[in-house]
Amino acid sequence: MRPLFTIGYEKATARAVIEELARAKVDILVDTRAVTASRRPGFSKRQLAAALDEAGIAYIHMQKLGTPSEGRQAARSGRRDELFRIYERHLATPAAQEELDALAGLIKSGKRVCLLCCERDVNECHRRRIAEVMQERSGVAVKHLVPPLF
Repeated sequence: MRPLFTIGYEKATARAVIEELARAKVDILVDTRAVTASRRPGFSKRQLAAALDEAGIAYIHMQKLGTPSEGRQAARSGRRDELFRIYERHLATPAAQEELDALAGLIKSGKRVCLLCCERDVNECHRRRIAEVMQERSGVAVKHLVPPLF
């Protein structure tokens, strides 16, 4: 089974992120942000999807795997433990479970999948928990990609 990758775009350019994905031979980028608008050039949903398409990488947004508003507020306030408690409750919702099932299907398809969110450090980000769930369900190896700083 191919590995599951994760990547955060904080402190990187869109080009650096896409080059890192290409180096890892990623087929599909799964955007796990609840809100896909970004003040960072190149990371809003339409811009990112278009740039990925040019690089031959598919883009899928799984909004229900994103952090709910109260979790994002906890993260912005530096309350990481609270963020992860909120996110764990969110993952138990039917909508999140449905997207986890869809993600598991993508991984089982043999495509090289990468989870995207903002935080550079995977330990500060909810995508780490998504990757752990996929590892628990399927035994997939997880590799965290780190693009070069801008």
